[in-house]
Parts: sequence; C-alpha cells; structure tokens
Amino acid sequence: VADGYIVQHVAAGDLVITADVPLAALVIARGATALDPRGTIHTADTIGDRLATRNLMEELRWAGVATGGPPAYSPADRQRFAAGLDRLLRGLQAPN
Repeated sequence: VADGYIVQHVAAGDLVITADVPLAALVIARGATALDPRGTIHTADTIGDRLATRNLMEELRWAGVATGGPPAYSPADRQRFAAGLDRLLRGLQAPN
C-alpha cells in the first residue's frame, strides 16, 4: 500500500530513499532518483542489473537455497549513505 502511494505521488527530480529494489525501479521509471540506506545511488542504467540480482536471490530462496541476508548495517554503511546523499544534494545546488 505504501509503495503504491509513493509511486503514484513521486515526480521527476524527487529523491526516494529505500532498500526496496522493486520500489527503486518503479520510482526511477517515473524520473525520480533512488538512494539506498547503504549509499548506493540507483540510476536507470544500473537498476536493471540490481533488480535481476534481487529476483534471482528471491527465486533461490523460494527453491530452498539458503542465501543469507545482508550484513548488519555498519558505521561504514552510514558513511557511504551520507556521502551518497551529499553527492545528490550537491548536484541539486544552483551554480553561484
């Protein structure tokens, strides 16, 4: 329900912070930018591969293969997120 609301209301130029790869793909298709909590900036050029990997891992889990989960969120992840957010915000600044 929340994902649908986000997709309906997102506009080109918006920033969506999400770890949900399918949601990231949907908002990118609408012209928004997606940043994950680990600092990865997803783009139209990169989201297809990320979505394919996510779907493969989901299929493996459904088949009973133990794939494990992501590592615990670390201070390095927090730093990468801050750096990614900073890069995006700097890109939005008007020239002086």
